[in-house]
Amino acid sequence: MGEPHRMIGFVVIVILYVVIGLLAAAGTIFVVRKVFARKAEQIFYAMFLIMIAAFYLAFVAYCGVTTAWTVETAAVAVFIAIGLLGARLPFALVVGYSLHGLWDLLHELQAHAYSFLEPRRLTAIPLAYGLCCAAIDFCLAGYFYARREEWNSAWKSTPQKL
Repeated sequence: MGEPHRMIGFVVIVILYVVIGLLAAAGTIFVVRKVFARKAEQIFYAMFLIMIAAFYLAFVAYCGVTTAWTVETAAVAVFIAIGLLGARLPFALVVGYSLHGLWDLLHELQAHAYSFLEPRRLTAIPLAYGLCCAAIDFCLAGYFYARREEWNSAWKSTPQKL
């Protein structure tokens, strides 16, 4: 098969991964909102940001891209700081997940589109993984933006005496 078939296959894969990412975000929002109270929900998403950032370190270890350790570790440190701030400040989560979505897209570009970024400074990722994760991250960031006032008010409210 020729280049047009390959491009069609790539577009189908991208569409599927983005839709899967959006559905994963919607499912996550639905479940987490049902399970946790407002403060706990915010804290969960803050810790989840740290976990998804650290996932790239697993890719570095698995793929053996030793040139990526420094950059990926620095990025994880930044996301840890943002996640810790996000446990209390909702806007930090909006910023953090948006930045993580951009980080995912940068990995996708480096891995599959732009060879001028060689030698690799970022770790390799599976085809369209970055697009799927970016869809999740941007959808969650939008949700956090919508929830920010409710989360802020949860931290300001005091328990009532009976």
